[in-house]
Amino acid sequence: MSSIFTFQQWVEVLKVEEKGSDVNLATTLVNDAWKDLFDCAVKISNDGDLVEALRIVSQEQCKKLILLTPPRFKKKRSKALKKYASISLTIKNTHLAESQLSDPIPGTNIRKPASWNST
Repeated sequence: MSSIFTFQQWVEVLKVEEKGSDVNLATTLVNDAWKDLFDCAVKISNDGDLVEALRIVSQEQCKKLILLTPPRFKKKRSKALKKYASISLTIKNTHLAESQLSDPIPGTNIRKPASWNST
């Protein structure tokens, strides 16, 4: 006698994260610095997991680093990241709004989420 069990459950995802992307970015940054492929790098982040990579690039490879922090972190900018940056700036909401593709993207039916519309 055999039984077939099926189980289906729907859940709402509140937070989506890419696992490994910060490690890949940090590894590539350090590798490119060691290969002397750049003089200055721009990093858009507030992720403290990247501190050691920025330290290596800044102190051991003497590369310039520009740190751009997303606007939602303006008051909570990572001091550890800022320590290794040559320049540290916050991205303005107006710059983000001006950088978005047309809605819809010309020649397509692709639309941006309503929450992306500038106010």
